[in-house]
Amino acid sequence: MNEIILNIYLIINNNNVEAFKVVSYEMEGGDDRKINFLKSCAKEDYSKAVIFDAPSDNNGKFMSYKKFHKLEKRGMHFQLFEEIFQRFEVPENPLICVTPVVNGEIYSE
Repeated sequence: MNEIILNIYLIINNNNVEAFKVVSYEMEGGDDRKINFLKSCAKEDYSKAVIFDAPSDNNGKFMSYKKFHKLEKRGMHFQLFEEIFQRFEVPENPLICVTPVVNGEIYSE
C-alpha cells in the first residue's frame, strides 16, 4: 500500500528555526526502505522543496533550535508541522525525515 512520506527541512539561521521546506513522495514498502530513500534524496530535494513559515511569537521572533530540539526529544515537534501535514494530506503518524539546514548548509547523512 502506498503511503505519503515527507522530507522536511528545518531552515536554521543564527540558531533560530526560520522556515520549513518540504518535498513529498508516495511510496510502498517497509519503513526502513522509505527512510533510506528520503535520506538519499535529501540534498537534491532541497532545491525543489515547498517553503512553509516557521512558528514565531507575537513579536515575530522565531523559535530557537534549542527549543525545537527539546520538543523533538519529547516527540512534540510534530505539532509544528500540522500545516504541512494538512497540505500534503498525510495520515496520522506520518513517516518523515527531518534534515537541518544550518546557515545554508544541508546536514544529511
